[in-house]
Amino acid sequence: MSSCTQLAQPSSWSSTCLLVNRKTDFFGESQVHTATAEGKDLAGASGLFHKTRENMELDSPPGRPAVSCKGSELYTQGRVFTFNTVEINVQPSVKVKNGAPMSIICHADISKSADFQLKHNFTIFKDGKLVFMAVSDKDDARYEVPMARSSDTGEYECTVEAGGKTKSSNSLHVWVTGMTKPILTAEKKEVLEGEVVKLRCELPEEVPPLYFYFRKIKMNSTPKEKYVFEAYKNYSEVEFSVEEGDNILQFDCFGKRHVQREFDSSEHSNKTLVTVREPFIKPTLSVKPSRNITEGDRIQLECSTVVARMRDIEIILQKNKTILNSVRDEKVLKYSAVATLEDSGEYLCKVEQGRASKSTKVNVVVSELFPKPTLAASMNKLDENRELTLSCSISGFQRAKFSVLRRNSNGDVLLETSRNLTMRVSVNDTGSYICKAEVKGIVKESKPIRINVYAPVSKPTLSVVSGLPEVVLGKPLQLICRSARGTPPITFKFYKGNVTKETVTNDTYATFLDENVGQNDKKGYKCDARNNHSSGVKTSNILNVTVVVPIRNASLGSIPYGEVEEGSETAFLCSVKEGSWPIHFRIFRKADRDVLVFEQSEHADRVMWRKGTMSRQDTGTYYCMASNRANVDVKSHPITISVILASWQKGVIVAFVLISIAGAVTLALWWFLCKKKKAKGPSMEMSGPALATNSTSEKLARQHNDGDYYSGPDLESAEVEYTEVEVSTLDPHKENARAS
Repeated sequence: MSSCTQLAQPSSWSSTCLLVNRKTDFFGESQVHTATAEGKDLAGASGLFHKTRENMELDSPPGRPAVSCKGSELYTQGRVFTFNTVEINVQPSVKVKNGAPMSIICHADISKSADFQLKHNFTIFKDGKLVFMAVSDKDDARYEVPMARSSDTGEYECTVEAGGKTKSSNSLHVWVTGMTKPILTAEKKEVLEGEVVKLRCELPEEVPPLYFYFRKIKMNSTPKEKYVFEAYKNYSEVEFSVEEGDNILQFDCFGKRHVQREFDSSEHSNKTLVTVREPFIKPTLSVKPSRNITEGDRIQLECSTVVARMRDIEIILQKNKTILNSVRDEKVLKYSAVATLEDSGEYLCKVEQGRASKSTKVNVVVSELFPKPTLAASMNKLDENRELTLSCSISGFQRAKFSVLRRNSNGDVLLETSRNLTMRVSVNDTGSYICKAEVKGIVKESKPIRINVYAPVSKPTLSVVSGLPEVVLGKPLQLICRSARGTPPITFKFYKGNVTKETVTNDTYATFLDENVGQNDKKGYKCDARNNHSSGVKTSNILNVTVVVPIRNASLGSIPYGEVEEGSETAFLCSVKEGSWPIHFRIFRKADRDVLVFEQSEHADRVMWRKGTMSRQDTGTYYCMASNRANVDVKSHPITISVILASWQKGVIVAFVLISIAGAVTLALWWFLCKKKKAKGPSMEMSGPALATNSTSEKLARQHNDGDYYSGPDLESAEVEYTEVEVSTLDPHKENARAS
């Protein structure tokens, strides 16, 4: 322990040096210890320390001044110091064996301006938590750990504070190798088979998280191991079941912890011995009269055991995992049966009580008394109303009771209680048949045989699946061949002309798809049907199929074309280039909506519609549509029809216009002549240029007086001009010709 200097204190306090030693318990809680230089406890005088990297505060008890490690007298003139370094090291080394003593030393290298005394506050942290604190006038402090444990492993760092200055060391990793020896305890020292052994393994003075490994050890076998991870406890508990054959068991455990990507292991714990007692002995299984018997003999099996406690005991007898018999709370189980070949095999007697289980096995061999019978038929496939004979026999054995049966889903039907059966068959007799033989209570049956009875097929019918005997060119043709009666399977053959196209085996019908139907295909179709009846093949009638050619290239024309005089007749012609008859023609006029104006079916590739009287309302665009049984509408290109005026209507209009113009011209000429005549009247009464001049002057003067429109010398020189107009008569016929 380093020597200490005095703390600032009242005179009533003794001179002390305060040390703080923080230890960590198993659950990570910190305990702070304080001591004087003489080793006395100062907890009552110094109060409680609350120290982290950011803050260290020393609280004093109530009524006492706070204890401070800072001396203001250090800052007087002439007392200057500085930290050179602060170092931390561990003795004996950074790797310490578990249980060995360990010292963490914090050293401060300080330069002073003079030789004066300086108090140092030493603080040591482990993984960021305070573990040690001391005040000393020396330049180092020592944190003593008498017995290092794995919990002391970590990163250590020290901080020194003096005269208001603080400096910290680099961190130092200390590894305490090894772990404390675990302690193993067992809940019971003696157990029964089927029970469990409960174990507890504890690692004292170790800090979780920890890994626990338990081992179950028995003679001449590999130990069984269980692993448990404990995140918050330094102990763990497990259970091991006690199995059949376990007598004396040993258990131990060991622990591991994770340190810097490595595992540190403890030594193995003490070995705990557990004795196992049997709750019952291994059962015995006996077979009477022996393990080798013959069919028909009675076999008896008996399974027994001796138990220490009768409660919840169960005995089970099995053969090939099938339970034959079982008893509870009894010591003996019995089973008896008439032996058959199926009774040969391994028998297992098992005794169970709780989790305990013991078993015994025996093999039993049953010899054959007689072989299985054989059923034979006069024929397996035959026509209806034919005779069938079934015979049952046993090779080399005659003394047996025979019976013939027919298999049925609801149970076998007995037909005859003798060796032979003869009957006249129908189609309903088709099925599977067996025979049975019984000797000394042992019943054996033969392998089943299949009998098929056939009715002849009827004449098949051939038709088109879609209904009508026709097909659209380019589309496949599907045919169906049916036979109303006949025992399946039936084989159908399809022919096109005399060429076989397809063979199909089915129950009552078959289909054929012809994808190569041509426009000029004239070959008829037929089919035949046959089954295993001796009557042979039946052939259908020939089916002729009509090939429907779809409409192609519809067109619409009109006479006259383009412009049609009002009131005249117009002929519309709708035609197609190709298509099977009859063809359905429709003509439409386009308006706000398409208006059907004509509709008719023809056995021809064209149709003509005569529109008797055309009116102005018939002007528009026309098109036609054609379709046949191929159900494809083909539309023509549209044509435009314009209804114009008739020639006589144009002549009337032209004549009216010409007469109107002639009348207007005549009226204008008459007016002009009249006006001219009035102007020449005064010249007849007066002669000479003077009169004319006066007359003109008078007229102009009158005009001037009336309107004052003109003035100046132009009035003196005004002359009257006359214009001649030539009037010609228009020829209305020429105008009509030009208009047309």
